[in-house]
Amino acid sequence: MHRFDNSFWSALDTLVGKSEIIIDRPKGTAHPKYPNFIYKVNYGYLKNTTSMDGAGIDVWVGTNGKNIDAIMCIVDLMKRDSEIKILIGCTEEEKAIIYETHNETQYMKGILIRR
Repeated sequence: MHRFDNSFWSALDTLVGKSEIIIDRPKGTAHPKYPNFIYKVNYGYLKNTTSMDGAGIDVWVGTNGKNIDAIMCIVDLMKRDSEIKILIGCTEEEKAIIYETHNETQYMKGILIRR
């Protein structure tokens, strides 16, 4: 099973490398629908890509360079969907914040898969 792991990460490297990263929810800003939720890490998407929700593939962009560190696999019971979020240049502290963010409520659960 693990023989394909490097190919998966290489495919993500290619996708991110050929995409423009749009940070539409910078660190410190409020969520557009939930004003009590403040982003603690830069959040955005890859321009001209598509995820399960029809929008661009989501990315969390940290303060530790440009390498893809991990992904979050999310199940959202309210939206009744699932998707991945790519973590780029995240410190261990930022990864912990992102993990907690996706597990705060009973309606959304996520797992962190490290590279």
